[in-house]
Amino acid sequence: MRTECKNFESRSYPNGDTVRKCNIDLAPDAPWRCPVNCAGYERRLADAAWTHGTLVVPPTPPEPKSLEDGSAAAVLDAAEDILNSIGADVKAEVEAERAAAQQRPGMFKRLFRKKP
Repeated sequence: MRTECKNFESRSYPNGDTVRKCNIDLAPDAPWRCPVNCAGYERRLADAAWTHGTLVVPPTPPEPKSLEDGSAAAVLDAAEDILNSIGADVKAEVEAERAAAQQRPGMFKRLFRKKP
């Protein structure tokens, strides 16, 4: 990927995993490469008051052969379709749980309620 792009992000986690991604989701072959003529490519500002740490990010894993034939992008597209199809159901479940939680009286309301 083009690490000099403003939209590139790399993040390392304590367990050693590293995520390399495009913040505007225009790199279907992330973390290995960006599209050749990416519409979202913007060069980063040249070291404008950035503070650089000493952390060394591990190298990107080797590029799989499935990037060449498009099967990796097809799998990612299928996964995205699955997530998009259940998104409304998940949102409805979360909203129902929040509504139910609001209807239950809190601890102070139970302790200081007027007794009949």
